[in-house]
Amino acid sequence: MSDPKDRPTEDPLEMVNGACLDIDTDPEVLSLRPERLDEYIGQDEIVETLQIAIEAAANRKEPIDHVLLHGPPGLGKTTLATIIANEMSGDLTITSGPALEKGGDLIGILTHMDEGHVLFVDEIHRIPKTVEEFLYPAMEEFSVDFIFDKGVHARSHRYRLNRFTLVGATTRVGLLSAPLRDRFGIFRSLDFYGEADLVKIIRRSASLLKVQIDNPGAAELSKRSRGTPRIANRLLKRVRDYTQVRADGVITRETVAAALALEGVDEMGLTHLDRRYLKTILKYYKGGPAGIEAIAAVLAIDRGRIPPTINLENPDPDCDLDYVTEGFRQKEVGAALTNSFGFGGVNATLAFTRFSQ
Repeated sequence: MSDPKDRPTEDPLEMVNGACLDIDTDPEVLSLRPERLDEYIGQDEIVETLQIAIEAAANRKEPIDHVLLHGPPGLGKTTLATIIANEMSGDLTITSGPALEKGGDLIGILTHMDEGHVLFVDEIHRIPKTVEEFLYPAMEEFSVDFIFDKGVHARSHRYRLNRFTLVGATTRVGLLSAPLRDRFGIFRSLDFYGEADLVKIIRRSASLLKVQIDNPGAAELSKRSRGTPRIANRLLKRVRDYTQVRADGVITRETVAAALALEGVDEMGLTHLDRRYLKTILKYYKGGPAGIEAIAAVLAIDRGRIPPTINLENPDPDCDLDYVTEGFRQKEVGAALTNSFGFGGVNATLAFTRFSQ
């Protein structure tokens, strides 16, 4: 990634310009994210795949193929996008699916990208359909089509883009349309981290935060992080504060337990709210249906969206049911039926319909 200080300076009298302030590059405000693949901990198969793809693209002197990363929040999708830009020595533009409300928003970004630029789109499954269609020629042919005028005077113009790499991230890969998903050359899934990898991440973060932590303390913190580096780093900062004020400055197993007790995080990483949810399901619903499916059914009626059938990869050709296989289907829904299967044989079927006066 190019150094902001090496870019041409802009007119200081302008109210808004693209120049970075000194505070923007101050190390004190930089995150704990690794910047290179050799610094990245965990997700070994993904790292190896990216190393091969980046080295091959560098040898051919062309951008790496488009990358789609999916998995639960906090596992490193944004970090990997930043690393790809750094490894390819290109600039990085970060946006999100909900922010791209119109086609002009996306076209404005694409037409300002230089050769080898990396565009990271978080929550890419939330891109509107009309905006998504602009991505198809941009990803395949590095071009976008403009339509001028209307009616009989309408004409199309194709604008050639610089070659770029699109890195998409999503927590709900099933909501991606097949045409968009199939245009990504590298498609990888991030999984939760094991305790051994989390210990390495915690020790690295502690070093960057300039706080001492022993092995039992790092192990105890990793057990309460729910397999997620983002949670591990957040809890580490809270334990650091407690250690510096109530202890001798060294994070141990005892200080981790004491600090997280104040935060309401138990040995399994559950918070007060998590435990209240579980107690409600066990005590009031006796392990039965707790309303999540009911909420989904009501939202389907209210928004006119039929959710996709999960875990359906090979439909039976002899079954004539109208499955929804590629993202949600936009259609007016008049009624919805939901089946809930609980523990101990407590099952329920609920039917919902739109209320009309």
